Amino acid sequence: MTKKTPSFRLPLMFCYFLTLLLLGCGEKSSKKDTEVTETTEKNEVTETIDSNKKILFFGDSLTAGYGLEVSEAFPALIQQRIDSLGLEYTVINAGLSGETTASGKNRLEWVLEDGIDIIIIELGANDGLRGVPLTETESNLQGMLNMVQSKLPEAKIILAGMKIPPNMGPEYTSKFENIFPELASSENVTLIPFLLENVAGIPELNQGDGIHPTVEGQKLVAQNVWEVLHPML
Repeated sequence: MTKKTPSFRLPLMFCYFLTLLLLGCGEKSSKKDTEVTETTEKNEVTETIDSNKKILFFGDSLTAGYGLEVSEAFPALIQQRIDSLGLEYTVINAGLSGETTASGKNRLEWVLEDGIDIIIIELGANDGLRGVPLTETESNLQGMLNMVQSKLPEAKIILAGMKIPPNMGPEYTSKFENIFPELASSENVTLIPFLLENVAGIPELNQGDGIHPTVEGQKLVAQNVWEVLHPML
């Protein structure tokens, strides 16, 4: 069942957080090769255990666990909870630092495989910070949802919502935030209202760059995800 996005006042620190996210995720094309190398070394797609059922986390540096060990990122924490309950699911972390909805749409087909029961799509923040036309962001997300529905019709989909500061103006900001619940509703997929709820803009829960969650921050992100994911297992 789709959840409505709760009203949310953006604190000053949160605006700073999201404004820096684009830089922290490495959006500049001149750094593309370096990002790919670093990602290959640390944030490559990983499976933590062997199981017939699979949960795919597909996103950017937030999913990849930038600045931390892969075992400290929220997908790995989800795996720990699954294991503690004796559920037979393998978590796959397919996060890639610097991902946008456009690059994600191009990459998604390469990571989809048989046996994936649940996929969590976490993309869009970089689009909003760059001022990408809203129709483009929506189209890319729509394309990814349709791709999963076509290739893995039995898979359950979770869409992670994101919010941005009002730098682009109130109309753009509002419409951007609405993309996620509206798509979740129209495509009948489940929504995480805001992935970084209770984490964004809180210094002690973010690394020194003020951008990416610390180990403790990742635990709260995992909780936000778990509240939506758990009923599906």
